[in-house]
Amino acid sequence: MTKLALAAALALATAPALAQDLYATFETTAGKIGVKLLPKDAPATVANFQALAEGKKEWTDPKTGEKVTKPLYDGTLFHRVIPGFMIQGGDPLTQGAASGATSTTQGRPFGTGGPGFKIDDELPRPPARTFDKACQLAMANSGPDTNGSQFFITEGAGSAVPQLEPRSCIESKSGVCGYTRFGSGVCGCELVGQIARTGNSKVRLTKVVFSKTPPTCK
Repeated sequence: MTKLALAAALALATAPALAQDLYATFETTAGKIGVKLLPKDAPATVANFQALAEGKKEWTDPKTGEKVTKPLYDGTLFHRVIPGFMIQGGDPLTQGAASGATSTTQGRPFGTGGPGFKIDDELPRPPARTFDKACQLAMANSGPDTNGSQFFITEGAGSAVPQLEPRSCIESKSGVCGYTRFGSGVCGCELVGQIARTGNSKVRLTKVVFSKTPPTCK
């Protein structure tokens, strides 16, 4: 082997593996929505979402208070939908709930449940724009650094959703407040508006499927 060939082989052996693309398909009772996940922008958020979806991360069931390791999103409802804005899901309180329900049988409102822990925001510095296109996947929160399991997918974009964009603030650890975007739609995005117009808790997320290749939503 020549010196040049040996050097090339050594460089190839020590080079880091190229990161593979990662996609998530939301299989719902209304059809499929496919998104490309953005681990370069939000690595901890993507990892948390995938682990909860696949049942590989322990979380606390808010209905029972028990620690569980099972797919969190299977059977949950899109409990809050706003036409022209977004559809929101991921509350484990809605898992297995009746279509159209707005609270548990004990009266706890949907939208108040989570996995029993919180992760920090992963936000770019202003004036970055992350919601200029529709069909963006982001974490729902109740304030800075309070992400858990709830997420939303946008229908509105740009000037219709200025409240979603990152902004400077003093409340967060990073000095930036907003909503962590961790995916961008690739197929089935027309369903977002359809689900929004169906009404709260009328469409169920049956499961989330991950792939290394772009999904088809037929």
